Amino acid sequence: MPRSFPPSPDFPEDGGAERAIWEALRDQLPDDVVVLHGVHLQEHEQEYEIDLLVAWPGVGLAVVEVKGGHIERSDGRWLQGSGPTQHQISPVRQVQAARHALQALLRQQGLAAASARTAHLVAFPHRYVSGGWDSLDLPRDMLVGRDDVERAGGVVERVKHAIVRHGQGYAPLDEAGAEQIVAAFAGRFPSQSENLTRALEHATRLEQMTRDQASVLDTLSQVRRMRVVGGAGSGKTYLALEQARRRTRAGERVALLCYSRGLGRYFQRITETWPARDRPAYVGLFHDLPLTWGAVGGRDDDPDYWERHLPLELGRLAALRGPDELFDAVVVDEAQDFGDLWWPSLLRCLRDTDDGGVYVFLDDAQRVFPRDGRVPLSLVPVTLNENLRSTKQIAQVFGSLSSEVVKPRGLDGPPVRVVDVPADSALAAADDAVEALLDEGWAPGDVALLATGRRHPEQVNEVQLGGYAEYWDTFFAAEDVFYGHVLGFKGLERPVVVVAVNGVRDLERAKKMLYTGLSRARTLLVVVGDRSWIEEVGGEGVRRRLEKAERWSIGGP
Repeated sequence: MPRSFPPSPDFPEDGGAERAIWEALRDQLPDDVVVLHGVHLQEHEQEYEIDLLVAWPGVGLAVVEVKGGHIERSDGRWLQGSGPTQHQISPVRQVQAARHALQALLRQQGLAAASARTAHLVAFPHRYVSGGWDSLDLPRDMLVGRDDVERAGGVVERVKHAIVRHGQGYAPLDEAGAEQIVAAFAGRFPSQSENLTRALEHATRLEQMTRDQASVLDTLSQVRRMRVVGGAGSGKTYLALEQARRRTRAGERVALLCYSRGLGRYFQRITETWPARDRPAYVGLFHDLPLTWGAVGGRDDDPDYWERHLPLELGRLAALRGPDELFDAVVVDEAQDFGDLWWPSLLRCLRDTDDGGVYVFLDDAQRVFPRDGRVPLSLVPVTLNENLRSTKQIAQVFGSLSSEVVKPRGLDGPPVRVVDVPADSALAAADDAVEALLDEGWAPGDVALLATGRRHPEQVNEVQLGGYAEYWDTFFAAEDVFYGHVLGFKGLERPVVVVAVNGVRDLERAKKMLYTGLSRARTLLVVVGDRSWIEEVGGEGVRRRLEKAERWSIGGP
């Protein structure tokens, strides 16, 4: 997806014409392209406005004039509208003048982009244009019609053809030239205070978009068994909570479960704030449910106890419970963490094992534990394909680690930062990065440091001193820097995340570990570790994304 300035333009009341062309460009252009909306130019006393300016590295520049409504050509005149409101327009002269002014201003500024191939186009997104169209001032290959908008890749094809065939200039635009366009017309690079303000803006937008996801549950309100699959930041956890709340309010006895301690504590803290009529009967970890029913505790270092014994014990204990202790519905978040043995036992916790509610939320790209459980049921599939949590820069980096195509919906933000150090130096360098971020003005409670390998000493100390409950409560208090591990942070987030890539236990799951860690940040992501290894694990997609990252030399220029 190309960069857009502004990220979410304010479009005129033109029946959606400019928006239709902008969306086609946004959805179809390569990632290294820049699309600017509403570019204002001042040449002496004359003002110009470019509806859409496309800066395409390797191709050139395109100036696009958009006209909505009914457009026709009569007696050498362009007419817009119909009946008594019909009036004459001059789209070709407008766009030609704007293109000339753009080229003149680029030359005056001494910018290399001035020599790039530059073409103009006119777009009539509400008008079908026949293949036999012929006009001396506007050839068909410089005109975007409704048929181009509806044809997959049609708008981008027209833009590229116009630049290559009709562009004035002797060179394709290079990446430096595209950045000159951004600097000249999209404003200066944001200061740190602007980054902080943008973080608040992004958080507000995230909250609004996440609430809008509830429409998924409205549509499927009668479905009793549902499998919701979505990438990191797609709103799964919010929907899991909301579904548990809705089923409880409907009079059902509900269990809301997960595997990770941090996410389980998050569920408990959130549901504690709800009215009593909305609170599920059980909220917490899958393994804690059999313990509440009398299972004997085991050692933390006994994997057989957690993977096999306790899940089987849950099924046995469920068979001994009365109907008043069982559930009408179970809601499972991060369900990819559950093992095969866990599901039959969990289903026995339902009052009606055949028709009881089963709602699972998962992301296969986050299977970071050495188990590959599958729900032994036929569930209605629901797919969430938009990332709501992170800025576009962050979503594009971790999105390239997933086999699924996820559409970033976040705002533009600061570039991802990379600190290239050996893995055995990553924790120390990450500590330095945290200090530098605090010096920039980020609040301590905005920052989390996550390790991929050996845990940070600060995390180890906090757990030993206060236990896991107190440890996670410090995270939710958001008063200080949080030190955690990628494995325990699924479903959680912070505005700024420093990922210390200090090794992984299981190389086969290294890619999913990276995906999980890099997807935790909302506004700013800092990656600390051996860049060459990260790119090797992540593949070509990650390598290309990190080319646009900021090489951060902490304490340097």
